[in-house]
Amino acid sequence: MFYKERKVSKKRRYSYKLIYWGILVILSFSLSGLPSLASKVPDQFQILERQSRENPEREPAITPSPNALGLNDPQEFAAFIDNFFNEEMSKSHTAGAAIAVVKDRKLFFAKGYGYANVEKKIPVVADKTLFRVASLSKLVTATAAMQLYERGRLELDAPVNKYLANFQLKSPYPEPARVAQLMTHTDGTTIRRLGLAAPTAAQMEPLGNYLADHMPPIVHPPGELYSYSSHSTALLGYLVECISSLAFVQYIDKNIFQPLEMRRSTFLQPPPPALASDLAVGYQYQKGNFKPVPYLYLNIAPAAALQTTATDMAHFMIAHLLKGRYENSRILEEDTVRLMHDQHFTEHPLLPGTAYEFHERLENNIRAIEHLGSLRGYSSSLTLLPDQNIGIFTATNNFNGVHGKLIPRFFNHYFPVVKKPAPKKLLTLTEEQLNRFTGTYRDLEYPRDTFAKLTAPFKHINIKKGGNGTLLLSTPGLFFLGNAPKIRLVPVEPLLFQRVDDEAFTAFGEDKSGRITFAFNPIWPIIGAYERIPWYETIWVQLGIAGFCAVVFLSACIIWPIRPLIRRLRGKRSQVKRQLHRAWVIAGLVGTLNLVFLVGFFLSLWLIGWKLVYGVPAVVVALLCIPLITTVLTLGLSILTVLAWKDNYWSIIKRSSVGAASLTHYSLITLAALAFIGFLTYWNLLGFQF
Repeated sequence: MFYKERKVSKKRRYSYKLIYWGILVILSFSLSGLPSLASKVPDQFQILERQSRENPEREPAITPSPNALGLNDPQEFAAFIDNFFNEEMSKSHTAGAAIAVVKDRKLFFAKGYGYANVEKKIPVVADKTLFRVASLSKLVTATAAMQLYERGRLELDAPVNKYLANFQLKSPYPEPARVAQLMTHTDGTTIRRLGLAAPTAAQMEPLGNYLADHMPPIVHPPGELYSYSSHSTALLGYLVECISSLAFVQYIDKNIFQPLEMRRSTFLQPPPPALASDLAVGYQYQKGNFKPVPYLYLNIAPAAALQTTATDMAHFMIAHLLKGRYENSRILEEDTVRLMHDQHFTEHPLLPGTAYEFHERLENNIRAIEHLGSLRGYSSSLTLLPDQNIGIFTATNNFNGVHGKLIPRFFNHYFPVVKKPAPKKLLTLTEEQLNRFTGTYRDLEYPRDTFAKLTAPFKHINIKKGGNGTLLLSTPGLFFLGNAPKIRLVPVEPLLFQRVDDEAFTAFGEDKSGRITFAFNPIWPIIGAYERIPWYETIWVQLGIAGFCAVVFLSACIIWPIRPLIRRLRGKRSQVKRQLHRAWVIAGLVGTLNLVFLVGFFLSLWLIGWKLVYGVPAVVVALLCIPLITTVLTLGLSILTVLAWKDNYWSIIKRSSVGAASLTHYSLITLAALAFIGFLTYWNLLGFQF
């Protein structure tokens, strides 16, 4: 009987080991495949962006032509824009596009290109086809807020919390976030990526409930730094609801869409039946084909849910260019529109700043105000030239950077620089002075309080010395980042540099001790801020820590099950203490579980991809339990390591070189496990931070 039980026990142990080695082989292959997965990470997680991920394209310099000045001839413009879209549609893999241009109180040009539905060959029609215009929604929401301001129902300088009854914004700073700062994105919050949307209309959360649970925390002193956040505008829309006692959708329809005769525009998700059939299908271009993307039911409707046509947006642009008036209707007073269009924040007088939701763009010595919109399957832009009384709206039904190429080309063609301003005198800086600016900088617009912080490295930039007293800006040379822009900066003031390629400016900020802490507007033509990060936060160091831990954990996985076999072959089975065996069991468990998490978590994120916008699925929650278990085991591992070095129970093998190597290896596993806890904490992976 005893013999049979022993035989069954041996078979069971053999089965367990077979399963264990199978898991180990899978983990090894998974680790080897992670680099290829990472190469496509940015595309996989595109959901709601302020900028297209395409690098800014420098338009070639053109010879100024006085005959080209100004936008006057509709036929000439039609030829110009037809040529542009015929060229860019195929180059940028664009399924369909629409454009509307207004000038001098009326529609100047409107046209559709390509297909609203590729499968059914339904063409884009400028006055019929609806596009999801994402963040252009913010302009409508800000317009609504300014209506309440001029009626005396909303104070722009009042703390946001004054108008919130069901929840409050929590701030670690003495200065509260104010209403106006929601429209300049200087309220101190940042972006959030998880749980933005629902898979069905029935699963959408009421705006107030969603914001009470998901509003990003205030991480910067309000009023000091620009950090774009869709949740700030969603909160502004919620204030419109609270003050007006109308649902946001109803308020916008009654006070903006109806007066402006925007009859084919809606914030309803999905659009009402009369409009739904004309909504352009959103696409993602993959492997030579346009693949439809699911309709996202956004929980942050005031920030991104607008669906509209090119001609409806023409009405909106006319109203803003005519200081609040469209035909016989007025949605804002002239002074209110001026206030909305004025600059309210900038990091430096020579840099573009932000108005109320409009962003300044300085192109060919002309001040424009604009906003961009990008949602999975859609891109859009709205640009106003107030002094020229011109407005340009574009929309496409896939995520691309067409607008980023059109606007510079438009300015160069119709408003070229006839006389360049006198160049600023260059400043000579020593090597030591240039060293102050070098380092790695991170875009402020990244999730701080959830594990979506993992997306932050894809917005890193490096600034190095470029020779001849210049600085050279580039993105980190990682395997998953290609076509990185390189921008050369020349000093013109102690904290101000000029870009060689386009003569725009980049400024730097310093702390009270004189240490450089921020870079402002280093890449894009509109406002943006990057914070300088310490060496240990750079992507290479973080990858190094992860790689070191993975290798050590893999070694623990291998050594743990084969140690008894090695000792049995050497005939030293009797020398093994029970405590020593248990110590290696704990080390093996820590290594195996951490490796399972490291591979399983990132593999699951890759497979789930953009669907994290719906929230965190059960499999990810289950995986997040593993670090909690290994953290407890690591405490035991640390105690056993200390006891081992104190010679309490390791002395039986410590005298030999094999024993010394074994003890060193065990200590290395402990060190890796402790380092991994720090790694997990930094990336918000310890606990359920989502």
